[in-house]
Amino acid sequence: MKMKSPVATAVAMAVGLIVLFGYFFPLPVFTGLRTLLLQWALILAGTALFVGMVNLSQYHWANIRNRRKPLGSVVVMISLWLTFALALYASPASTPIQWLFNAIIVPTSVALLGLLAFTLAYAAVRLPRRRPGLMAVLFLGTAVLIMLGAVALPGVGMLPFIGDTLRPWLAQVPAAAGARGILLGVALGTVATGLRILLGSDRPYGE
Repeated sequence: MKMKSPVATAVAMAVGLIVLFGYFFPLPVFTGLRTLLLQWALILAGTALFVGMVNLSQYHWANIRNRRKPLGSVVVMISLWLTFALALYASPASTPIQWLFNAIIVPTSVALLGLLAFTLAYAAVRLPRRRPGLMAVLFLGTAVLIMLGAVALPGVGMLPFIGDTLRPWLAQVPAAAGARGILLGVALGTVATGLRILLGSDRPYGE
């Protein structure tokens, strides 16, 4: 059986503890080391992103050579490397990059969110048929009330009670409480995972 290297464990524990101490104990030594380590992490993240771009390019180049849906692969390759070249030549805050973001990425994201809304509405309609019960009825009723309160109806406008009272209450009280509960669970899970890595119980960074 192959032994796990204690060096990777020691390095990961030391880096994690230094960054953690730099946040809780603002001493010059810890603060400087924390800043340096975070800068190294950003460099490694950028390198990993570039490796991912190369890997994606290799995959789509293979599709182009083998003529497996080459049109989509050509569009992806041109868009990827053109945006990368523009960002290198100018800067991420330059006018061409901002135009690409505002004219392509933002409308595409909005379209995907709209598609998600219709998908959720369709799922809400089908849910009582597949799994009838109180929760299905509550989900369908909440979705209908949220949509009625968010959209002005033709010839009627915004519904008075649903639009200005009920929908904000649903969004700010039950929905916010559920979202905070989910975020709290994610935070606790992240803390537990981080502690296990710092203590050497989990070693995802080496054999």
